[in-house]
Amino acid sequence: MLVIHVPLAGGPDALQVADWPMPAAGDDEVLIRVAAAGLNRADILQRRGHYPSPPGAPANPGLEVAGVVEEVGANVTDFKRGDLVCALLQGGGYAEYCVVSASQVLPVPAGLNMVEAAALPEACFTVWSNLYEFARLRAGESLLVHGGSSGIGSFAIQIAAAFGSTVYATAGSDEKVRFCETLGARAINYRTQDFVAAVAALTQQRGVDVILDMVGGSYLPRNLAALAVEGRLVTIATQGGSKAEIDLLQVMQRRLVITGSALRGRDTMFKRSIRDQLLQSVWPLLANGTVRPIVDRTFSLTDASAAHAWMESGGHMGKIVLTVA
Repeated sequence: MLVIHVPLAGGPDALQVADWPMPAAGDDEVLIRVAAAGLNRADILQRRGHYPSPPGAPANPGLEVAGVVEEVGANVTDFKRGDLVCALLQGGGYAEYCVVSASQVLPVPAGLNMVEAAALPEACFTVWSNLYEFARLRAGESLLVHGGSSGIGSFAIQIAAAFGSTVYATAGSDEKVRFCETLGARAINYRTQDFVAAVAALTQQRGVDVILDMVGGSYLPRNLAALAVEGRLVTIATQGGSKAEIDLLQVMQRRLVITGSALRGRDTMFKRSIRDQLLQSVWPLLANGTVRPIVDRTFSLTDASAAHAWMESGGHMGKIVLTVA
């Protein structure tokens, strides 16, 4: 099968086309003929040599796919050959075929095509686990999403709004601000506004209950300042660095919670639990159009280098997806 792999870490041109043996499904696994694969920041980090696949996972990038079930393992009863599915992977999605635990596979939601379905798994698992498992976001509370125009940000805005939260978002241009607002957020251009002051003005000085942060270190003190009393900060990436200094007295006096997570290394049972919650709570919203995957543009699998360059340019709004002929 054709795969895209990274023989040596580097820039977008480090992604190379190769022929690898096609994998076979284990007893608890599904073999998927890939139609489309979502692109994620983690793929960029892996290409640069900073985020290798976990032990036992395929070495090539790719954390989410959509396609057709080609083979099921002996213990798999939820899926059969020919089913249209999407799946969360630990790696290996940049290929014509991939194998994955059946517990991380979901049916393609009604009305969605393969490109749209490939844009779902990583964002769905990440947003649901962080907002509703770790940050305990509830209807009637407020949420600030940093990077609101990203694939994860655009999904977080829609999900939180659908479940009754007031949503604010930051974005890096007026065009991206307008994009976030079409999804249901009050948006702030962080290049021209201080988001802490803007949040204070928008919330009558109260602050927000939850912040979903992809920036990390450089934003940490400001994020704490933007939280309401008993607010929760959940960090899912460190694009602004992994270290920061904070005033713990502020955390104590205002009873703040700081948490974070990385999805890739979580065990199968955790991912199965999130998968089941998504099927119950989110998949109906996708089927009826309340929530929709936002696809910025597509590239062919063999043009993955150009797709990575586009993501690194910062010009995208929504998900970038690779398509397989």
